Amino acid sequence: MIKMAIFSDIHGNLPALEAVLEDIKKKNISQLYCLGDLVDFAPWGNEVIERIRSLGIPCLQGNHDQRIAMNLPVVPLQHHGEIETLNRIGAINHSKSTINELNKLWLAQLPCQLEISFSIGRIIKRILLVHGSTRSSDEYIFEDHDQDDLLIMLDQTDADVLIMGHTHLPYIKQIDAQSGDKVFINCGSVGRSREKMQLATYAVVSITETNVSAEIVRIPYNIETVASAIYKSRIPNFYADFLLL
Repeated sequence: MIKMAIFSDIHGNLPALEAVLEDIKKKNISQLYCLGDLVDFAPWGNEVIERIRSLGIPCLQGNHDQRIAMNLPVVPLQHHGEIETLNRIGAINHSKSTINELNKLWLAQLPCQLEISFSIGRIIKRILLVHGSTRSSDEYIFEDHDQDDLLIMLDQTDADVLIMGHTHLPYIKQIDAQSGDKVFINCGSVGRSREKMQLATYAVVSITETNVSAEIVRIPYNIETVASAIYKSRIPNFYADFLLL
Protein backbone atom coordinates (compact mmCIF):
# COMPACT_ATOMS: atom_id res chain seq x y z
CA MET A 1 0.00 0.00 0.00
CA ILE A 2 1.10 3.54 -0.80
CA LYS A 3 0.01 6.39 1.48
CA MET A 4 0.34 10.09 0.91
CA ALA A 5 -0.84 13.22 2.68
CA ILE A 6 -2.34 16.09 0.69
CA PHE A 7 -2.99 19.54 2.17
CA SER A 8 -3.88 22.99 0.88
CA ASP A 9 -4.89 26.56 1.69
CA ILE A 10 -2.64 27.34 4.64
CA HIS A 11 -3.10 31.09 4.19
CA GLY A 12 -0.25 32.21 6.43
CA ASN A 13 -1.45 30.14 9.39
CA LEU A 14 1.81 28.63 10.67
CA PRO A 15 0.41 27.07 13.90
CA ALA A 16 -2.19 25.17 11.86
CA LEU A 17 0.48 23.99 9.41
CA GLU A 18 2.73 22.78 12.22
CA ALA A 19 -0.18 20.84 13.74
CA VAL A 20 -0.84 19.12 10.41
CA LEU A 21 2.82 18.33 9.80
CA GLU A 22 3.14 16.84 13.27
CA ASP A 23 0.07 14.64 12.73
CA ILE A 24 1.41 13.45 9.36
CA LYS A 25 4.73 12.60 11.03
CA LYS A 26 2.92 10.57 13.71
CA LYS A 27 1.18 8.62 10.95
CA ASN A 28 4.61 7.89 9.42
CA ILE A 29 3.59 9.23 6.00
CA SER A 30 6.60 10.26 3.96
CA GLN A 31 4.91 11.42 0.73
CA LEU A 32 3.50 14.92 1.21
CA TYR A 33 2.02 17.30 -1.35
CA CYS A 34 0.70 20.85 -1.00
CA LEU A 35 -1.93 22.29 -3.35
CA GLY A 36 -1.06 25.94 -2.76
CA ASP A 37 -2.42 29.15 -1.27
CA LEU A 38 0.32 29.58 1.28
CA VAL A 39 -0.27 33.29 1.82
CA ASP A 40 -2.85 35.89 2.99
CA PHE A 41 -5.18 36.14 6.02
CA ALA A 42 -2.67 35.28 8.82
CA PRO A 43 0.71 36.90 9.56
CA TRP A 44 3.16 34.06 8.86
CA GLY A 45 3.21 34.06 5.05
CA ASN A 46 7.00 34.07 4.78
CA GLU A 47 7.38 31.45 7.51
CA VAL A 48 4.84 29.13 5.86
CA ILE A 49 6.61 29.41 2.49
CA GLU A 50 9.99 28.77 4.08
CA ARG A 51 8.69 25.76 6.01
CA ILE A 52 7.34 24.15 2.84
CA ARG A 53 10.56 24.97 1.00
CA SER A 54 12.81 23.62 3.75
CA LEU A 55 10.96 20.29 3.79
CA GLY A 56 11.10 19.97 0.00
CA ILE A 57 7.35 19.36 -0.23
CA PRO A 58 6.11 19.48 -3.85
CA CYS A 59 3.75 22.45 -4.02
CA LEU A 60 1.33 23.95 -6.52
CA GLN A 61 0.73 27.63 -7.15
CA GLY A 62 -2.64 28.64 -5.73
CA ASN A 63 -4.58 31.67 -6.91
CA HIS A 64 -3.45 33.70 -3.88
CA ASP A 65 0.17 32.68 -4.45
CA GLN A 66 -0.03 33.78 -8.06
CA ARG A 67 -1.50 37.16 -7.12
CA ILE A 68 1.30 37.87 -4.65
CA ALA A 69 4.08 36.53 -6.88
CA MET A 70 2.91 38.44 -9.98
CA ASN A 71 1.56 41.51 -8.15
CA LEU A 72 -1.81 41.03 -9.83
CA PRO A 73 -4.77 43.29 -8.99
CA VAL A 74 -7.42 42.11 -6.56
CA VAL A 75 -10.62 41.24 -8.42
CA PRO A 76 -13.78 41.26 -6.25
CA LEU A 77 -15.53 37.88 -5.98
CA GLN A 78 -19.24 37.62 -6.71
CA HIS A 79 -19.97 35.64 -3.53
CA HIS A 80 -18.32 38.26 -1.28
CA GLY A 81 -20.22 41.23 0.10
CA GLU A 82 -18.81 44.75 0.29
CA ILE A 83 -17.36 44.33 3.80
CA GLU A 84 -15.53 41.09 3.02
CA THR A 85 -14.28 42.53 -0.27
CA LEU A 86 -12.70 45.53 1.48
CA ASN A 87 -11.10 43.31 4.13
CA ARG A 88 -9.84 40.90 1.48
CA ILE A 89 -8.13 43.75 -0.36
CA GLY A 90 -6.49 44.84 2.89
CA ALA A 91 -5.22 41.33 3.69
CA ILE A 92 -3.82 40.78 0.20
CA ASN A 93 -2.12 44.18 0.14
CA HIS A 94 -0.52 43.27 3.47
CA SER A 95 0.96 40.13 1.87
CA LYS A 96 2.16 42.10 -1.14
CA SER A 97 4.11 44.40 1.17
CA THR A 98 5.51 41.74 3.54
CA ILE A 99 6.31 38.62 1.48
CA ASN A 100 10.00 38.96 0.64
CA GLU A 101 11.32 38.93 -2.93
CA LEU A 102 13.00 35.53 -2.65
CA ASN A 103 9.73 33.95 -1.55
CA LYS A 104 7.82 35.76 -4.30
CA LEU A 105 10.25 34.34 -6.87
CA TRP A 106 9.73 30.87 -5.43
CA LEU A 107 5.94 31.23 -5.60
CA ALA A 108 6.20 32.45 -9.20
CA GLN A 109 7.89 29.25 -10.41
CA LEU A 110 5.44 26.81 -8.84
CA PRO A 111 3.42 24.61 -11.24
CA CYS A 112 -0.36 24.84 -11.57
CA GLN A 113 -0.86 21.07 -11.80
CA LEU A 114 1.05 17.94 -10.92
CA GLU A 115 0.39 14.37 -12.07
CA ILE A 116 1.67 11.48 -9.97
CA SER A 117 1.72 7.92 -11.31
CA PHE A 118 2.01 4.87 -9.08
CA SER A 119 2.74 1.34 -10.33
CA ILE A 120 1.35 -1.32 -8.00
CA GLY A 121 1.75 -4.79 -9.44
CA ARG A 122 0.41 -4.56 -12.96
CA ILE A 123 -1.82 -1.59 -12.15
CA ILE A 124 -0.90 2.05 -12.81
CA LYS A 125 -2.84 4.69 -10.87
CA ARG A 126 -2.69 8.28 -12.11
CA ILE A 127 -3.44 11.03 -9.63
CA LEU A 128 -3.84 14.64 -10.73
CA LEU A 129 -3.27 17.43 -8.22
CA VAL A 130 -4.76 20.88 -8.88
CA HIS A 131 -5.57 23.89 -6.74
CA GLY A 132 -9.04 24.80 -8.02
CA SER A 133 -9.81 22.65 -11.06
CA THR A 134 -8.07 21.31 -14.15
CA ARG A 135 -9.11 24.53 -15.92
CA SER A 136 -8.27 27.24 -13.43
CA SER A 137 -6.87 27.79 -9.94
CA ASP A 138 -9.80 30.19 -9.41
CA GLU A 139 -12.58 27.69 -10.16
CA TYR A 140 -14.57 26.33 -7.21
CA ILE A 141 -15.47 22.63 -7.43
CA PHE A 142 -17.89 21.89 -4.60
CA GLU A 143 -19.22 18.46 -3.62
CA ASP A 144 -22.45 18.95 -5.60
CA HIS A 145 -20.60 19.84 -8.82
CA ASP A 146 -22.01 18.32 -11.99
CA GLN A 147 -20.78 14.72 -12.26
CA ASP A 148 -20.55 14.74 -16.05
CA ASP A 149 -18.26 17.75 -15.89
CA LEU A 150 -16.08 16.04 -13.27
CA LEU A 151 -15.68 13.04 -15.54
CA ILE A 152 -14.86 15.27 -18.50
CA MET A 153 -12.02 16.86 -16.51
CA LEU A 154 -10.51 13.45 -15.77
CA ASP A 155 -11.11 12.08 -19.28
CA GLN A 156 -9.18 15.00 -20.72
CA THR A 157 -6.20 14.24 -18.48
CA ASP A 158 -6.34 10.42 -18.43
CA ALA A 159 -6.20 10.46 -14.61
CA ASP A 160 -8.01 8.16 -12.19
CA VAL A 161 -8.09 10.52 -9.21
CA LEU A 162 -8.50 14.30 -9.01
CA ILE A 163 -7.41 16.01 -5.77
CA MET A 164 -8.30 19.67 -5.18
CA GLY A 165 -8.36 22.45 -2.59
CA HIS A 166 -9.52 26.08 -2.94
CA THR A 167 -13.06 25.74 -1.57
CA HIS A 168 -11.93 25.21 2.06
CA LEU A 169 -14.62 22.50 2.28
CA PRO A 170 -13.38 18.89 2.16
CA TYR A 171 -15.13 15.91 0.61
CA ILE A 172 -14.54 12.52 -0.97
CA LYS A 173 -16.61 11.47 -3.97
CA GLN A 174 -16.51 8.33 -6.12
CA ILE A 175 -18.18 8.06 -9.52
CA ASP A 176 -18.61 4.81 -11.47
CA ALA A 177 -17.53 5.45 -15.04
CA GLN A 178 -17.19 3.25 -18.13
CA SER A 179 -13.41 3.48 -17.83
CA GLY A 180 -13.50 2.45 -14.15
CA ASP A 181 -14.12 4.11 -10.82
CA LYS A 182 -13.06 7.75 -10.61
CA VAL A 183 -12.26 9.41 -7.29
CA PHE A 184 -12.57 13.12 -6.50
CA ILE A 185 -11.11 14.50 -3.30
CA ASN A 186 -11.09 17.98 -1.83
CA CYS A 187 -8.59 18.09 1.03
CA GLY A 188 -10.09 21.20 2.64
CA SER A 189 -8.03 23.95 4.25
CA VAL A 190 -5.21 23.84 6.77
CA GLY A 191 -5.45 27.44 7.89
CA ARG A 192 -8.93 28.75 7.17
CA SER A 193 -11.53 26.00 7.15
CA ARG A 194 -15.07 26.93 6.17
CA GLU A 195 -16.51 24.01 8.11
CA LYS A 196 -18.45 24.72 11.29
CA MET A 197 -15.57 23.51 13.46
CA GLN A 198 -12.38 25.49 12.91
CA LEU A 199 -9.93 22.61 12.53
CA ALA A 200 -6.87 22.19 10.33
CA THR A 201 -7.90 19.79 7.59
CA TYR A 202 -6.00 17.55 5.19
CA ALA A 203 -6.44 14.26 3.31
CA VAL A 204 -4.69 10.91 3.60
CA VAL A 205 -4.87 8.95 0.34
CA SER A 206 -4.21 5.19 0.30
CA ILE A 207 -3.45 3.35 -2.94
CA THR A 208 -3.56 -0.40 -3.41
CA GLU A 209 -3.66 -2.63 -6.46
CA THR A 210 -7.44 -2.80 -6.24
CA ASN A 211 -8.55 0.68 -5.21
CA VAL A 212 -7.85 4.23 -4.09
CA SER A 213 -9.34 5.31 -0.77
CA ALA A 214 -9.13 8.52 1.20
CA GLU A 215 -9.73 9.89 4.67
CA ILE A 216 -10.31 13.50 5.68
CA VAL A 217 -8.30 14.29 8.82
CA ARG A 218 -9.23 17.19 11.10
CA ILE A 219 -6.69 18.48 13.64
CA PRO A 220 -7.17 21.05 16.42
CA TYR A 221 -4.67 23.88 16.85
CA ASN A 222 -4.40 27.00 18.98
CA ILE A 223 -6.87 29.29 17.23
CA GLU A 224 -6.62 31.93 19.97
CA THR A 225 -2.88 32.31 19.29
CA VAL A 226 -3.55 32.86 15.59
CA ALA A 227 -6.40 35.31 16.20
CA SER A 228 -4.27 37.28 18.67
CA ALA A 229 -1.44 37.52 16.14
CA ILE A 230 -3.84 38.78 13.47
CA TYR A 231 -5.24 41.43 15.83
CA LYS A 232 -1.67 42.63 16.50
CA SER A 233 -0.80 42.77 12.79
CA ARG A 234 -1.95 45.03 9.96
CA ILE A 235 -4.18 42.26 8.61
CA PRO A 236 -7.85 43.26 9.02
CA ASN A 237 -9.45 42.01 12.25
CA PHE A 238 -12.13 40.42 10.05
CA TYR A 239 -9.89 37.36 9.64
CA ALA A 240 -9.34 36.89 13.36
CA ASP A 241 -13.06 37.26 13.98
CA PHE A 242 -13.70 34.60 11.32
CA LEU A 243 -11.56 32.06 13.18
CA LEU A 244 -13.17 32.78 16.54
CA LEU A 245 -16.82 32.58 15.43
